Amino acid sequence: MTIRTPPRSRRLRDTLAECAHPTHYLAIPPSLFGTVVQGLKSVGLHEAARVVVEKPFGRDLASAKELNAVIRDAFDEDAIFRIDHFLGKEEIMNLLYFRFANAMFEPIWNRNYIKSVQITLAEDFGVRGRGAFYESAGALRDVVENHLFQIVALLTMEAPTYQGYGAVQAAKANVFNAMRPLTRQDYVRGQFIGYRDEDGVAADSDVETYAAVRLSIDSWRWAGVPFYLRTGKALAVSAGEVVVDFKRPPQALFNDAQDPDQHPNRLRFRLSPEGEIGLFVRVKAPGKEFVGHEQELLLPTESPLEREPYERLLADALHGDSALFTHEDSVEAAWRVVDAVLTDHAPAMRYAPGTWGPEEAAGRLIGDDGPWHNPVVRPDHSGH
Repeated sequence: MTIRTPPRSRRLRDTLAECAHPTHYLAIPPSLFGTVVQGLKSVGLHEAARVVVEKPFGRDLASAKELNAVIRDAFDEDAIFRIDHFLGKEEIMNLLYFRFANAMFEPIWNRNYIKSVQITLAEDFGVRGRGAFYESAGALRDVVENHLFQIVALLTMEAPTYQGYGAVQAAKANVFNAMRPLTRQDYVRGQFIGYRDEDGVAADSDVETYAAVRLSIDSWRWAGVPFYLRTGKALAVSAGEVVVDFKRPPQALFNDAQDPDQHPNRLRFRLSPEGEIGLFVRVKAPGKEFVGHEQELLLPTESPLEREPYERLLADALHGDSALFTHEDSVEAAWRVVDAVLTDHAPAMRYAPGTWGPEEAAGRLIGDDGPWHNPVVRPDHSGH
């Protein structure tokens, strides 16, 4: 049987004949990946070419493996760019730069000095007419498994062994492989009141619009350090923030050491709506007594020269630089962490819009490592 090449495919092939590395951008539903990739291969448009694939990359571990197999049938791994616009944001890239450009943090960046890490990606609005999409996704798939896990990887990866995107990818993959699979005890689900009234949403929907997880990384550096991740719709503010809580001094030398309102040192990365880095320290208050108060040393990191994430990422793909993209092994390792709780979980608890989600996330989940550090948004950075 002879397969004839459609005229449009021939014209596309002829147009791209002189291109050294043509790049195909697939912003299409995952159900069409196989058809399009096989079509590109059938007319030779996969040869020496690159392909950019939009997320979501699978719905679970099995579907991710299936998609990887389909694309790898036509393209080599170093020619596949699984795009996530979140990784192109300046503040996300700064996590990687800040860690490895400042040697003073390396000696304390481990389980000996860090008590816990909190990461929040909150939105103060609902699903904005995307109820049908959210019914097929939910907060765990839509944000935790990709965006939040990528932040964790940048915060916890070992130093790359050389300057190059291959070294970054290998270091991140080691983090995903060290993540302990979640259980239902590590996961709190919520749904804001009013979600079921959205178009495309089932009247008895149990899809989570809020997800909070307690993540463990079984590595020498991070054993015993809990990572608390949360995201949600219709929360109190729209903001993204990472807070690293350090342990208290080993000896209580001062009168206010037992004050429950005295927090340990913290390092805060504000990801959105504005970019900034803050270091919380305690300083002595004026007077005879050795008591103090907390102050934040604040460094704004915003710049009017920031590039849009897609501008940066698509340019990187055209140049073959995959440092800010996700590789096959990392995709599958991340899905392995959440795969069990996609189906084995408690019902979603209802929460009022404008709050910080279900109370259980502040009680059972985070417990003595709390409270949650709720981002505060200045009026001039409302995020809208």
